[in-house]
Amino acid sequence: MLLNTTDIIHEERNEDSMIYREFDKLKLSTLGFGGMRLPTDEKTKQICEEEAAQMIDYAYNNGVNFFDTAYFYLEGKSEGFIGNTLSKFPRDTWYLSNKFPGNMMDIIDDKLVMDVESIGMEKKVFNNPAEVFEYQLKNCGVDYFDFYMLHNVSESTYDLYTNENIGIIDYLFGEKKAGRIRHLGFSTHGRYTTIEKFLNHCDSMEFVLLQLNYLDWALQEAGKKYDVLTKHNIPIFVMEPVRGGLLASPGSEAEALLKAARPSDTAASWAFRFLQSLPGVYIVVSGMSTMHQLKENIEIFGVKSSMSEAEKAILQKIVDSMAEFVPCTDCRYCCSACPQKLDIPMLIALYNEASHDVSWTVTESLDMLTEDKKPQACTGCGACNQYCPQNIDIADTMKKFYGLLKAAKKAK
Repeated sequence: MLLNTTDIIHEERNEDSMIYREFDKLKLSTLGFGGMRLPTDEKTKQICEEEAAQMIDYAYNNGVNFFDTAYFYLEGKSEGFIGNTLSKFPRDTWYLSNKFPGNMMDIIDDKLVMDVESIGMEKKVFNNPAEVFEYQLKNCGVDYFDFYMLHNVSESTYDLYTNENIGIIDYLFGEKKAGRIRHLGFSTHGRYTTIEKFLNHCDSMEFVLLQLNYLDWALQEAGKKYDVLTKHNIPIFVMEPVRGGLLASPGSEAEALLKAARPSDTAASWAFRFLQSLPGVYIVVSGMSTMHQLKENIEIFGVKSSMSEAEKAILQKIVDSMAEFVPCTDCRYCCSACPQKLDIPMLIALYNEASHDVSWTVTESLDMLTEDKKPQACTGCGACNQYCPQNIDIADTMKKFYGLLKAAKKAK
């Protein structure tokens, strides 16, 4: 919905170049500025501060008011840089989003240990959730966070976040009551069943940051996640809208299809228009590395655009060329026949993703399973096949899945 932005915030800003959406009486720019992919020096890996600051200034002065960061982005340097750069502008004219880093946390001797050495950061130990939160406030140079999240509620973090002895959720709700968190939510790469489980456990979350794009709509079952969230009336903020740049450059054949349909549009604009067509999406957070990307994205989000069914069919054709999709409908008829009691629909969903890329989300999900519940536990008996309405050769799919995993492990 295009909102009236004539009286918002700061007279130097070019409000006319941005679409806004209302969130609890706030008017948020539908384009958010992500702090994970700021321009960096190839050799030193340090933030190119002058270039990055120019981008943040340009974004702010062209209507972007939502800025996102996290504890470990850019080896821990994103928080301080984003907060310091924004501090030149009036605090009530921009909204800062950050995350509690439970996804990188171990509990050792009742202390919270940040497992971040593998990404180039120094190991740090916190005594309790309060110390983590205070550290982040100080690092960002702010007195409160406009938006704050549990970072990646998933199969691997669910127990940590819901552990009542640690009390992370209770502590954060206390900070919300105190006003140092204005809006509390969570980000997630978890399965839709885990998201549903978490929302049933904690029904007071105000928003979610979700990996969502036209490729992951099926590949990571993001469509099912979208359905769960909209059923619970949870506003969706989007991360990875162009899949780390993949959908901005999807290959010559895909780009030819897109150009034939809309000659003047870029591949990235198709990805963004897909998201604009989803009413449950409030903000699209884009990690932009160049001024060119930023300007293009601001132009795209200056016009509300929908997507026709014919255009969605073009995107589906591109998706089909990127991955081998096994058409499981999650009816679960097969599960009762499996002597190994495998969660076959879940494994097929992971296989669909692995057919494109054996990513960390695939391996993380598999790591949470015992050996007797992984694809290699399939005996190939074929008892499940006769129960599948889609006529899927399930035993063959499990064999292929295990082959993909072995090849990926060998490649590493």
